[in-house]
Amino acid sequence: MSTLIRPVPVRLLQLSDVLLLLVALVWGTSYGVAKQALAFYPVLGFLAVRFCLTFLILLPQLRGAGRSAWAPGLPLGGVMLAIFLCETYGVLLTSASNAAFLISLCVVITPFVEWLLLGERPDGRLLPAVGLSLLGTWLLSGGVDLQFNLGDGLMLLAALLRALLVCLTRRLTADSQVPALALTAVQTGVIGFGCLLLGSLLLPGGLPALPTAPAFWAGSLYLVLFATLFAFFVQNHALRRSSPTRVALLMGSEPLFGALFAVLWLSEQLSLQAWLGGLLIVGATLWTSLGRRG
Repeated sequence: MSTLIRPVPVRLLQLSDVLLLLVALVWGTSYGVAKQALAFYPVLGFLAVRFCLTFLILLPQLRGAGRSAWAPGLPLGGVMLAIFLCETYGVLLTSASNAAFLISLCVVITPFVEWLLLGERPDGRLLPAVGLSLLGTWLLSGGVDLQFNLGDGLMLLAALLRALLVCLTRRLTADSQVPALALTAVQTGVIGFGCLLLGSLLLPGGLPALPTAPAFWAGSLYLVLFATLFAFFVQNHALRRSSPTRVALLMGSEPLFGALFAVLWLSEQLSLQAWLGGLLIVGATLWTSLGRRG
């Protein structure tokens, strides 16, 4: 009987690896897809469409035990709103490849935020990762001919806010049994309706009529179904079937997929120096992930 059982974990592990790699691919391409969608609609309107659709799909999760998600979900959703505003305006103002590499710095930043908010002192092995990430960011931004623009700055701020979100989520949900899908529903609702409110208040005349371009709706649905719902499903199921080392290595490929998509699909140009900087950032995030999980 044992000989019949052995192949099952192997198949599960292989499937989870493929799913994790697909999530990294989807997240990597999401920056380029968002950049294309923003050619048809303002940032606030685009985010409202993306996250209101996601909220409506997840709305049934707020029944019964899901009601407990409102208390932690509202403040966490506020932080996520700030993250996606920074990310989306950042993508609009910088290259999709830069955005993909810079946002991955949240992995290096998170241990320091944990130290400040949760009192968990970072491992000494983190210092080389910090050095690698700083050098990589410098090279990615032009090296000696530094060309660090507002979009790059917004992506770095988004990385910092992502690290803050990780710590706040741990603090607000550590002692509760909040259903994960219900929590996601509240967070996406805050983002979607928050962007609707901001758009009506800040944009002259409010948000314009919804675009009719098929490319906009194709991109929005791709982000809703794959970058949000599919990715969430994989995180909750496939991650349990891969070792921490495999998870770190597979998810660390996200910025590389983002850069390749930007070059091949959006025809962005990356110099050898920029590629080197991006690879150093990826190396720093892998160093941090493997060190913390090892």
